[in-house]
Amino acid sequence: MSPAFARRLPESYGAAALPRRADPSSLQRLEGRTMGTTWSLRFDNPGMLALEDVRAAVEDPLDRVVAQMSQWEPESDISRYNRAPAGSRHRLPREFASVLACALDWARASGGALDPTVAPLVACWGFGPEAAAAAPEPHELADAAARVGWQRLCFERGDPSVLQPGGVVLDLSGIAKGFAVDHGVEALRALGLRDVLFEVGGELRGAGRRPGGLPWQVQVDAGTGPALCVPLADMAVATSGDRWHVREHAGRRWSHSIDPRSGQPVSPALAGVTVLHAQCMEADALATVLTVLGPHEGLRFADEHGIAALFSVRGAAGLERHASAAWKERQD
Repeated sequence: MSPAFARRLPESYGAAALPRRADPSSLQRLEGRTMGTTWSLRFDNPGMLALEDVRAAVEDPLDRVVAQMSQWEPESDISRYNRAPAGSRHRLPREFASVLACALDWARASGGALDPTVAPLVACWGFGPEAAAAAPEPHELADAAARVGWQRLCFERGDPSVLQPGGVVLDLSGIAKGFAVDHGVEALRALGLRDVLFEVGGELRGAGRRPGGLPWQVQVDAGTGPALCVPLADMAVATSGDRWHVREHAGRRWSHSIDPRSGQPVSPALAGVTVLHAQCMEADALATVLTVLGPHEGLRFADEHGIAALFSVRGAAGLERHASAAWKERQD
């Protein structure tokens, strides 16, 4: 499959599944590539379903997400919308509409920290399919900022269509990967599998439990000291960080996370944010929101909205962990 989203590797400050030496033969593993990254699946297969059937159940929804929401695919639904003329209205597939609705919900709640129209600014700073080669000039940033604004989208949940007001470029890469995880888990459940741990590009969701009844365990590396082991009992985890996807120019280093409100890359003080939520789409969106808000405003936002979040902040002594109240409650 050709590159689909941001061609980024799993985040260094993310999560990884923990294998066990004495796993039973029914606990099986599959993996592959999608969205410019990798996917992996660990699942209890007591009925010994054919692995090719399980793989097909995963890859079909992943392919649909790419066909609908990948900016890297010229004939995807999102690419056709992005180049459509002003005044045209586009009926969206169900999955696309669901992801856009979630993105707009958090855009409203966060005052625009998450903005699905941020693509022109992202491109100015050297990321995405239309990436510029160097740091932007002020007039280039001003031109890009004039095309950004989630309020310009005429979209209602009851009407799965969206207006192209002219020059809007949708970018759902900060949320679609999490939706793909949820979509894959739903497909596996439809196949009859109940106990699965599914991961796409470092975002994971655990459904059911491991053989033996224990919850799925993931390792979160988010600061100094030993990594944290977090149980995923019908929960998802998503991480946003700046370790790999960065640019440098004229002595300045910046990450792919752009604040749509200012048009500038986010503060380098925050190395990463990990979020726990029942839905991976929500966790993915919230990791983006909290990254843009930063370590102080982001922690306040997490506490106000009951979000389980772990912030990895650069301090004088190295990386420091700061947990929201909801994160602390889950670890007690």
